[in-house]
Amino acid sequence: MTRTPLRLATTTVAALLLPLPLMAQDLRPPVQTAPPNATDQTPAFEGQTRANQPATPTAVTTSVVAEGLPQLWAMEFLPDGRMLVTAKEGTMHILTDGTPGPAIAGVPEVDASGQGGLLDVALANDFATSGTIFFSFAEPRADGNGTALARATLVEDGDAPRLEDVEVIFSQRPTYDGNKHFGSRIVQDADDIIWLTVGERSDDEPRVQAQDPASHFGKVIRLNADGTPPDDNPFIGMEGAAPEVWSLGHRNAQSAALGPDGHVWVIEHGPKGGDELNRPEAGRNYGWPEVTYGIEYSGDAVGDGITQSAQTQQPLYYWDPVIAPSGMDFYRGDMFPELDGAILVGGLVVQSVVVLTMDGERVATEEHIPLNARVRDVRVGPEGAIYAITEDRGAGTSEIVRITPSEG
Repeated sequence: MTRTPLRLATTTVAALLLPLPLMAQDLRPPVQTAPPNATDQTPAFEGQTRANQPATPTAVTTSVVAEGLPQLWAMEFLPDGRMLVTAKEGTMHILTDGTPGPAIAGVPEVDASGQGGLLDVALANDFATSGTIFFSFAEPRADGNGTALARATLVEDGDAPRLEDVEVIFSQRPTYDGNKHFGSRIVQDADDIIWLTVGERSDDEPRVQAQDPASHFGKVIRLNADGTPPDDNPFIGMEGAAPEVWSLGHRNAQSAALGPDGHVWVIEHGPKGGDELNRPEAGRNYGWPEVTYGIEYSGDAVGDGITQSAQTQQPLYYWDPVIAPSGMDFYRGDMFPELDGAILVGGLVVQSVVVLTMDGERVATEEHIPLNARVRDVRVGPEGAIYAITEDRGAGTSEIVRITPSEG
């Protein structure tokens, strides 16, 4: 049975948000002081961009816990505290006390050109008993490539760790012959549903497909653990629509995490001025490339230069200039009680861990913890410390930095 297409009605975010309890005079000025790239654009509501810094800076100490690593893309903590990491070149390793073990056998071939490669990794909820992991990668194909999601069993066998029963459970379609905007981050929620972010492939011709529910480009994808679409996905049964699609109109989301509210939040790379934080809702349209903050890298307007539309959702927050977001976690731990529930974001351009404290769905404060290197991924460790992958693209190497409260 064919359903009638959804009317993607919208309610402005401003109408849903309550005033912040913090007084402006208790806070420090915003981190960003440079003028925006899009000088003629204004936010849709107060606090949508350039939130103030907290009154007291978060005092931290940083230490390098692993160095000389291949250029990493993602990390995940194993139940015993060791790290499972992915390297862009196509290798996966387990780090013990900062030292990488041998490359894990069984990783499929990846297309590591441009922004492609071996991307995110996530442990299944039942990893402790099943050994199941999920990982995403730029999948090489005869006529191009695309983002793929695989499931496998991680088997440790002395000095010969390997992946068994490797199965690709999702392949982004259509295929495109390009090397940019693959996404991607993986989140499994409490109901064992897999959320995957996939990019819109950047170029002028494919990026318009972010608005097309028949295409996987520029979407948040929602899957059962076996790769099938859940029955309550919004486009199930719609003629011509891809049943795996949860939300559309995204650009290139390289940050996603499960929030304290049990919902998935994402942060995507925007154009030149236009990175944005969203909490994707079923069937909703987040605008790209028709409605967006920021401008083209050339300096021209994106499309008609529209930043607001009744048919699309406003971002909960945006950055202009950009932070270039990659990696994301919500802080849960005892080391930084003042950051409980805060969003931690890797900043490639700002070379910092970006910290957003929240008041519901509204950003209350923004501060940056500088690391003086591109931050590719960020995770909260089991003991409550914050860990960040930094990268040196020129050298093709990475370090892992541990962030703890500063004594005194």
